[in-house]
Amino acid sequence: MRLSGKTILITGAARGIGLAMTDAFLKAGARVIMSDIEDARLKQSFDALGAGDRAMTVRLDVTDLSSISVASEAISRSGFDINVLVNNAATISIGNILDTTSEDLRKVLGVNVEGTFNVTKAFLPGMIERGGGVVLNMASLASVRAMHERFAYGASKAAIAMMTRSIAVDFVKKNIRANCICPARVHTEFVEDYVTKYFPGEEESVMKRLSAYQPIGRMIQPSEVADMAVYLCSEESAMVTGSAFVIDGGVMAGD
Repeated sequence: MRLSGKTILITGAARGIGLAMTDAFLKAGARVIMSDIEDARLKQSFDALGAGDRAMTVRLDVTDLSSISVASEAISRSGFDINVLVNNAATISIGNILDTTSEDLRKVLGVNVEGTFNVTKAFLPGMIERGGGVVLNMASLASVRAMHERFAYGASKAAIAMMTRSIAVDFVKKNIRANCICPARVHTEFVEDYVTKYFPGEEESVMKRLSAYQPIGRMIQPSEVADMAVYLCSEESAMVTGSAFVIDGGVMAGD
């Protein structure tokens, strides 16, 4: 199987893209450590997958070093030796620079940028000691193309894209590969919750507008991002590192 022999730690695994990735990783033969700050939702998702001893869950707050330390100890006790890390946990704020408060900016950078930094710094040394592995980060189309009302989010995802390249360059001789995925809009609860929060009463029209943003005429499905993740975490992509993979339904192709 494509991911046989891989043990994957994924953050933000309780729902959306993270859950779709988990499902795809398991089907491809990997062992998976599902982590999320939403402990109850995480356990519910784990039970629904029915993965048995090929998966485990740990509560993980990517902004809290003590939480990461506790999770790392639990993973070690369980005998799951990580050789693939997927940094998927994220948050978003809506607004331009004038709308964005210092608190908004700190929260988005704290989860998206510092969270990726914290988790990678905690688990990368063990991967190197075990002979290498893969770091896969979730960036966004907003990391390569400016989007209206995404000041803080776009800045955070652009930082993640460059962090990915830096990891790839710095650790290529240690048998570490690092890449990131840059999706356009993905139809998840994350998007539905944001539409409900910021556009009450306009949900249907806003969802249609978000779908129309992709020239192909719809939003991306989480499973489509997961398929790309399986490739980037497998030996099929052994010559791929330091790259950002756009999945956007034609947005970047041109007008």
